[in-house]
Amino acid sequence: MKLFECQHCGQPLYFENTRCESCGRWLGYLPEQATVTALDEEGKAWRALAEPKGLYRFCANAEHYVCNWLIAAEAEDILCSACRHNRIIPDLSIASNLLNWRKVELAKHRLFYTLLLLHLPLTLKPQDPNGLAFDILAAPASGPVTTGHAGGVVTINLAEADDVERERQRNDMAEPYRTLLGHFRHEIAHYYWDHLIKDAPHISEFRTLFGDERQNYQQALQQHYAGGPPQDWRDHFISAYASSHPWEDFAETWAHYLHMVDTLETARAFGLRVHPRVTSGADLAAEIDFDPYRAPIDRIVDAWLPLTFAVNSMNRSMGVPDLYPFVLSPSVVVKLSFIHACIH
Repeated sequence: MKLFECQHCGQPLYFENTRCESCGRWLGYLPEQATVTALDEEGKAWRALAEPKGLYRFCANAEHYVCNWLIAAEAEDILCSACRHNRIIPDLSIASNLLNWRKVELAKHRLFYTLLLLHLPLTLKPQDPNGLAFDILAAPASGPVTTGHAGGVVTINLAEADDVERERQRNDMAEPYRTLLGHFRHEIAHYYWDHLIKDAPHISEFRTLFGDERQNYQQALQQHYAGGPPQDWRDHFISAYASSHPWEDFAETWAHYLHMVDTLETARAFGLRVHPRVTSGADLAAEIDFDPYRAPIDRIVDAWLPLTFAVNSMNRSMGVPDLYPFVLSPSVVVKLSFIHACIH
């Protein structure tokens, strides 16, 4: 993600900031310009310092402190381009639901930041039966909620926003990485498989790389959970779960592609360079001075390996798990290249 700054005082800003810590100005995100902007109040609207020609207002979900995105003051929609895809939200009269929903929306808005920069198609369910919708559900007394995707609807279990519950599930599932943002990036891949791969000419190439998705999905998952991944899964898949079925292999690899472009953009924003002071460090040197949203896949991969080795080393110095506990095998790089080509 970019590094943002207040247009009034130059204070560095996070994507989620709603008020400048330095000058006190209100802040909002302009998705069309992909920037956080300082605001001047003008009647019942706001004038953006980053785009002073237009007047804006906040998404209606700003009243719940879950969204800082702006929409044109004259727009008919009351929700921003990210929030309007919500079909179901949790009962906000329950305080814990509101707190957890805020965490979910922070992750979902970061997802939409990337989807918009990649110019991926986004249609609404009311306008298109094949459009995208999100159901953010709290588990009812009658049973659990399963995070997943079906028919363009991404379901997120609100309990995943609870750090303790998510860590419990991560351990139960023997996963090295489990985050809300990771869930969104994985589940949106299933949506885009339907739109970009399912009936496209390159479905045969998909099957060559990922396998034949027409095999029984539920049976494949049952076999995976009963017997585990194949012993050589690391040579062919980005994660153990990716080995369960071609759909999951695609979704896991897609999620990692989004991890890579977003993280590399952040590294570029901070001017990061990696030059290890070791004898054989040439292969671990990189200067992230390019736009990963527009770069060829080989440049993305070449920068990703040194960057993750460096940040994993930093994490280990603090006694915390690796930031990126995965290995990109040659087979995975080929799959990433396929996803890169499909997106672009």
